[in-house]
Amino acid sequence: MKYFVVDAFTEKLFSGNPAGVCILDKWLDDNLLQNIASENNFSETAFIIKKNGSQYDLRWFTPKTEVDLCGHATLASAFVIINFIDKNNNLIYFHTKSGILTVNFNKTNELYEMDFPSKKPKKTEINQIVQKSINAQIKEAYIERDLLLLVDTENEVRNLNINFDLITSVKDCFAFIITAPSQKKEYDFVSRVFAPNAGIIEDPVTGSSHCILIPYWAEKLNKNSLVAKQLSKRGGTLYCENNGDRVKISGKAKLYLEGELKV
Repeated sequence: MKYFVVDAFTEKLFSGNPAGVCILDKWLDDNLLQNIASENNFSETAFIIKKNGSQYDLRWFTPKTEVDLCGHATLASAFVIINFIDKNNNLIYFHTKSGILTVNFNKTNELYEMDFPSKKPKKTEINQIVQKSINAQIKEAYIERDLLLLVDTENEVRNLNINFDLITSVKDCFAFIITAPSQKKEYDFVSRVFAPNAGIIEDPVTGSSHCILIPYWAEKLNKNSLVAKQLSKRGGTLYCENNGDRVKISGKAKLYLEGELKV
C-alpha cells in the first residue's frame, strides 16, 4: 500500500507531530491495521479509502488501539490527498467515527483548516493521584474525553515532570491535558498532552485535545480566535476558532516520507 509520513502543525521537518498515512483500496482486517500502526509507532496512523469525489473514509490507530478522533493525522491525510492524490481538490470530506469532518486548504495562508466538533469540558474535582503525578499545582480540573488540568504558568507546563507509573492508574480519561495562559504575545495559551494508557507517552501536537481547549480558553479569555502552542520537545502551532458547537483547527504540514508498505 502507498504510505506517507507527514509532520503536522508545522512548516519545517522534525517538528510538529508525525503521522503515518496509509492509502487503502479496501478495508483490511482490524488486527492487521493495528499491527501496522504498532509497527509505525507514531501517536496515530491514519488509514484512508476514497469513496467518491472528495469523500473519503478515515480511521485512526495509536500503537495500542483505534481512536474516535485525531487531529494531526486528519491534517496529514488531507495534506496527502490534496498534494498527491487529488491535486484539483482543496476541500476534503472525511467520514469518521466522529461524523463528517471537513478539511479546507486555504491557498492564501497555506493553512489546512479542519472543522471539528466542539467538546466543552465540565468542571470536576482535582484527582489527588493526578496531582501527585505532576510537579505543578493544579488550579482547576475539567473532564470531557480527556482530563484538562489548569496550572498557573507557561513555565510550569514547559517544565512538567510526570510520574507515569502513578498517572497510568487513572483510567477514566483518554489523555491528560496540562494547560496555562501563554507568556508570549503571539500565543493565547499553551499545553502538553499525555496519553500513556493509549501507548502515547507524550503526544507532540494534539489536534483533538483542542476540541476541548478551544471552548475552554475562548470562554476564559473572552475571545473566539486563538493561537495555541503545544510545548512538547518537537512543538507545534495551532490556529483556532470557536464556532459554537464546532471548532476550526488550522495548521501547516511538511512531507517527510513517501513509499510503500509490504504486508
